[in-house]
Amino acid sequence: MTSTTSASAPQHRPSQQRHRRFRRGRWTAVAAAALATAGMAMAVQPSDGAVATTAPGYRQDDLRLDTTALQALGITGVQARVTTASGRDLVATAGVAVAGTTRPVPRDGYFRIASTGKALMATVILQLVDEGKLSLDDTVHRRLPGVIDGNGNDGRQITVRHLLQNTSGLHDDLPGFDTPQQYYQHRYDTYTAEQIVARAMKHHPDFRPGTGWGYSNTGYVVLGMIVDKVTGRPWQEEVENRILKPLGMNHTYLPATPTLRRPHADGYQVFTSGERIDVTEQLVPDLGGYVSTTADVNRFFHGLLGGDLLSAARTAEMKDAVPVDKQIEAFWPGGRYGLGLVSRPLSCGGTYWSHEGGEAGYITLNGATDDGGRTVTVSMSTSFNDLDGMLRQHRAASALVDRALCDTSGSRHGK
Repeated sequence: MTSTTSASAPQHRPSQQRHRRFRRGRWTAVAAAALATAGMAMAVQPSDGAVATTAPGYRQDDLRLDTTALQALGITGVQARVTTASGRDLVATAGVAVAGTTRPVPRDGYFRIASTGKALMATVILQLVDEGKLSLDDTVHRRLPGVIDGNGNDGRQITVRHLLQNTSGLHDDLPGFDTPQQYYQHRYDTYTAEQIVARAMKHHPDFRPGTGWGYSNTGYVVLGMIVDKVTGRPWQEEVENRILKPLGMNHTYLPATPTLRRPHADGYQVFTSGERIDVTEQLVPDLGGYVSTTADVNRFFHGLLGGDLLSAARTAEMKDAVPVDKQIEAFWPGGRYGLGLVSRPLSCGGTYWSHEGGEAGYITLNGATDDGGRTVTVSMSTSFNDLDGMLRQHRAASALVDRALCDTSGSRHGK
């Protein structure tokens, strides 16, 4: 496994690792007016030539209005897709693909999905449990003797379930960048999984395993190492063979270079200094390196929750969720974390399932109904260093996801 100093997660706590993998400090507000919205183009169209829906419920115009509202927050580009039970997609884009141009955001462009990749890893682990090759109660020490050790860290006390549910207490110390200068200096740096885990071992655990909750990218790096050991193959191959190929996720891949396939919108980071930098080109560590499209992400959640990837028993275990910490709850009100899957309440009643992702330059929110029959993914090609900007962006995107999954009519927009 390779990784870089150009990132921190959700994916990724609000103070240091919540949505992007670069390190964060205490941020100041950044004026959204820095983006020249006057020249931004917008494209809105149903997929595959479908006619925009006119029935009551969440319509094409609603998605257009919601993506436009996101772009107005100072986000360079937005693309969103709602996949309905009928198989018809609503697709909308807002903003531009490249700042300072009128080039529209591609309606099915590539973007970095960041911690959404954790749901892929969790699915592979649970498939191995289904096959009897692994147990959720296996300790890290049993599978990887001596890897978690030192400074109070003890692999004999941490189970696979703890890693999946972010209840291991493992501290995150992923390499990252806080300034444009650090980005340019470190965007091509690489690290092995062992090196990333070794960084965490320099810290005391955040809490005793099973006694708290704390987002840990390091825990998912360890899960990848366990998959390598159990299967005798790289975890990337297991994701490819067990998920991507069976579901036809042909546009999801791990880049071998710092660039993305075309078409894509460039990703921008707004730093504490107020500088807005194109950070599209970088190497990204661990599962956060995956690149995908809105159609493929929707396809994954449809397949996962529809029963195409796991047994009913394993799906139920994946949905057995615990409360998140207060920092994360600011972003996920009422949110709970299962085994690589997040539960959030719907305004229309019930819950939806997701795993969002945040990388420098790209923020992704997604969601699916309980059976995967209705799914939505929104990708935004601007990320902010300041907490207020992050919360505004996240809340507006969460509202889009909620309306799309609740099939809420346009009356909420005053229509």
